[in-house]
Amino acid sequence: MAKFEVIGTAGIPGKGSELRLLRRNDEFSIRIAGSPGELMNTRLHGSEDALAELACERVAGRAEVRVLIGGLGMGFTLAAALRSLGGHAEVVVAELVPGVVEWNRGPLGAAAGNPLDDPRTRVRLGDVGELLRREPGGFDAIMLDVDNGPEGLTRRENDWLYSPEGLSAAQEALRPDGVLAIWSAGQDPAFSERLRRVGFLVEEVTVRAHRPGKGAKHRIWLAF
Repeated sequence: MAKFEVIGTAGIPGKGSELRLLRRNDEFSIRIAGSPGELMNTRLHGSEDALAELACERVAGRAEVRVLIGGLGMGFTLAAALRSLGGHAEVVVAELVPGVVEWNRGPLGAAAGNPLDDPRTRVRLGDVGELLRREPGGFDAIMLDVDNGPEGLTRRENDWLYSPEGLSAAQEALRPDGVLAIWSAGQDPAFSERLRRVGFLVEEVTVRAHRPGKGAKHRIWLAF
């Protein structure tokens, strides 16, 4: 079997380490330099799709729906959101690492169907937490796929998003009857309780990394 080859690197702001984009034939992988395993793979995106589908199905019928995705990744959540929403929707995607956007505009883009080319897409470079604080009442749905879930892996500053303060900021950024959807690599009962303490009603959904019904079990929280 062919080996993965590094075809791109991108520094993580404030971290001092870097992400690496690797390719093996038509398969891509994103990893943290010097760390075992991988963050993302183009063959394992079922739970990323589900994050958008579960959130968007609750708001898709609204007029001029506007949603926010925290974390571009490999573009699969963005692509699923665009498929789930109508032609007048606006999908804002916040990505901290400029190199990830460049990869999605280049060699990685075709894997998810080049969703950055969709006219409904708006890219915002920077921390999604800053965007939440700047736009109270700005979104019908917010989807967070930042780091590894409530327990940060790539960047300590990501922990703020999952703190009571960060969750309150997300709540303020939602429009009436909006939904906050959060992806995680695994279960976290303490985080479920944290959402409730902020004032959310919480639904937890287990999804698989690979469809249909295969791969690791991931967790999505839906908070209203």
